[in-house]
Amino acid sequence: MSAAVPITVGLPVYNREKYIETSLDSLLGQTFGDFELVISDNASTDRTDEICKDYAARDPRIRYYRNAENQGANRNFNRVFELARGKYLKWCTSDDYWAPDMLEKTLPIMEEHQDVVLCYPKTTVCDADGMPREPYEDNLHLMQDNPADRFITLLHRIGLCHQHLGLIRREQLARTALLGDHTACDLNLLAELTLYGKFYEHPERLFFRRMHPESSSWRKGPSKEAIEHQLNFTDPRRTLDIRRHLWRRYLVFLSAVRRAPLGARDRWRLYAYLVRGMISERDKLASELWTRRNPRPSRVPRKEPPAARDSSSRSGRGLPPPQNPDALG
Repeated sequence: MSAAVPITVGLPVYNREKYIETSLDSLLGQTFGDFELVISDNASTDRTDEICKDYAARDPRIRYYRNAENQGANRNFNRVFELARGKYLKWCTSDDYWAPDMLEKTLPIMEEHQDVVLCYPKTTVCDADGMPREPYEDNLHLMQDNPADRFITLLHRIGLCHQHLGLIRREQLARTALLGDHTACDLNLLAELTLYGKFYEHPERLFFRRMHPESSSWRKGPSKEAIEHQLNFTDPRRTLDIRRHLWRRYLVFLSAVRRAPLGARDRWRLYAYLVRGMISERDKLASELWTRRNPRPSRVPRKEPPAARDSSSRSGRGLPPPQNPDALG
């Protein structure tokens, strides 16, 4: 590994003794090997700590860190970013896995196209045993020159939210708000990234996403059970007491537009677009004003099959479609 490492592979993890070895093997077995692997253990209580330390003892590319207490998944992702030293960051999840040439095939795209902020590969959805079940189409090859077009197209098209697990230009990522503490904050991050560069979808299926009852995507939607499931990841100790998640999502969207290097016309276009979205979701926003404290953590995940293609819970679904979809590519 060179002194100036080009890529930081960041792996936040909590209680993944069942899956983490598969993830680590797929990362350490990459055909492009000049990277550092930063693991941030969120105070796991199973064998995750033991497994990670064993891998770190055998591979000098690994830097292992352990948090004193569980900070929540989003803050642990941000912690990995803070520890990263590479020009590019590739966030990873501890229950998914990647084809061995994922880095080899995405890095040249980032090097060749300086206006691309994120390069991610196509996805295959897998079952709990890691067996491929069906291809998934992200449809987020956002190569429009206009950042407002990219922002609107992402919110109109996005379903499963995992594109931030591709290769990201770390300098541009540092200009965003990173991941917040509210649910679906990954959508906010992706939308904000479109304001700083293009998204390139690699045509090969190099990412294998595992769906299982303990995954964050297993249960979604506005129901109390779904919100509780999500909070078990974002606020496991219920210390943040975040209640108005949809309000926060829109406020973070608006703040991202305010900060971004946009012209006045594009800025006001996005403000108007988001306000129209808030009007269309006014009933949900109004109901959040009456929401009481978040439910206490649930220890046992409810077993309900995931709707891999159901994206109705995304705040982007409440937003109006692009005014001219054909012009957006």
